[in-house]
Amino acid sequence: MTEPAAPEPAATEQAGPGPARPGPAGSGLATEPAPPWRRLNPRMLVIHPVQEAIRAMPALVGLLIAGSSSGNGPGWSLLGLGVVVVLGVVRWFTTTFRVTPEQVQVRHGLLRRRLLAVPRDRVRTVDVTANAMHRLLGLARVTVGTGRPDADADLRLDALSAAEVATLRAELLYRGTPGQPAVADQPAAPPDQELAHWRLSWVRYGPFTLSGLVAVGILGGFLAQTLSEAHLDTSRFAALRAVREWAERTPTLLVVLAVAGTLVVATTVASTVGYLLAFWRFRLTRQAHGTLHVTRGLVTTRATTIEERRLYGVELVEPLLPRAARAARCLAIATGLRSRGGERAGERGGALLLPPAPREEARRVAAEVLRTAEPVTVTLVSHGTRARRRRYTRALLGCAALVLATGLAGWLLGWPGWVWAATLASFGGGALLAEDRYRNLGHALTAGTLVAATGSVVRRRAMLGTDGIIGWNVRQSYFQRRAGLATLTATTAAGGQHYDVPDVDLGTAVRLADAALPGLLAPFLAGTTAVPPGPPKPTGRAAPDPQGLDPQGSVTST
Repeated sequence: MTEPAAPEPAATEQAGPGPARPGPAGSGLATEPAPPWRRLNPRMLVIHPVQEAIRAMPALVGLLIAGSSSGNGPGWSLLGLGVVVVLGVVRWFTTTFRVTPEQVQVRHGLLRRRLLAVPRDRVRTVDVTANAMHRLLGLARVTVGTGRPDADADLRLDALSAAEVATLRAELLYRGTPGQPAVADQPAAPPDQELAHWRLSWVRYGPFTLSGLVAVGILGGFLAQTLSEAHLDTSRFAALRAVREWAERTPTLLVVLAVAGTLVVATTVASTVGYLLAFWRFRLTRQAHGTLHVTRGLVTTRATTIEERRLYGVELVEPLLPRAARAARCLAIATGLRSRGGERAGERGGALLLPPAPREEARRVAAEVLRTAEPVTVTLVSHGTRARRRRYTRALLGCAALVLATGLAGWLLGWPGWVWAATLASFGGGALLAEDRYRNLGHALTAGTLVAATGSVVRRRAMLGTDGIIGWNVRQSYFQRRAGLATLTATTAAGGQHYDVPDVDLGTAVRLADAALPGLLAPFLAGTTAVPPGPPKPTGRAAPDPQGLDPQGSVTST
């Protein structure tokens, strides 16, 4: 009897290629040779130098300015550009990959040779992106997601042809034979079911995303820094000189209003253009192989495939400005997706199921993905007057601290009295914020789904299947204990890793947790005795690992 093999890590670095796969023990069969190493498409020799040059553009601009200042002209900049181009070309010669029956392996590096290997059964997503240059050459970039919180654990292949991408995606997601799609020998599958598609009228929600504000800020900062380092005399430019003269003879208030208006217009245009570029021809389909497939993009296209057996819920997100326009977006709560990047940047993590769209459309898509409308339409349980009082207390205490700090600063620095008086208006805004936070607070348990609604500036309604919950955390701060309230947290290996039901009555929190996972909290219920939990109900989906791992054991973030 042989010892069982130890489980392989989700992504490992090795010094060289692994050994060939042996045949069955005692069979006398020859060792099966490993698949050959494959190179990236040769057309990427056109792409990588350009990409490297774009990434190095700030450094190249700095070299150009430094060369001009020292009298060397563009020499240093051209030398740096040559080095960047050579590095881009070297990547093709030093990068190879192969798909074995057990692993996906990528080998790269010149001076330091590296081999990154990922077990095929731990592949979570396959993202396919193609920018304008990729599309012009018929290529695409493939990112194989392992579900680990560290983005460096993902495998990236830049670039492959469209035919190679289709074959590779079928191999990895549907466990096909290396080099052949897994569905080649199966009967014809029924057509894909379209759950949502992009409409031109959705462009009106673009300005409310404020994504253009970041772009305008980055561009403005880059231009200002470049002009400063170049020591350009702005008086030589007639347009800039005219703007400066106008600002000098115009009242300050009008200048501020003009700058604010220009910023609003620029942000609106940039946000609308960004919305079109990101979500043009968006399409969400349910495929016959048990996957959800999302495609989107105008100049740069992106395709993401999510296995439904790893999908444990849906989250409706309504930021303040889109909510004012009655818009919402929809995110997937699934294992293997980095749906929380700082402020849950689900679009970047591949969790996006619907871009900012009409609220009713977002609710319909959520019901379609969940295959039931009950979690979307259920009436939430209110958390009572104590939860409301906590929200008012925290909001108004913050306003009082602001007024006190402003008054003290005004007394010490001699500010005019109207500055302190203006801060008194914060009490009205704080009261409105507190009331809105309370109105958006609630929970429910229906159709095997925990529904938790929170937030005001960003309102969220998380609908998490109870079969995806791997534990509970009941927390009480000092002030919550005095109010008899608690925060119930459902921990999961999917989505954001935890979902809160804040400021709920302690008894209600325990009963809610016990109803969602019967028997788990029985020892904490008054008047009951500890009973072993019953067998889990069959779901047809891979259950998350209670150690904080996903069903196949790859590490998830906490």
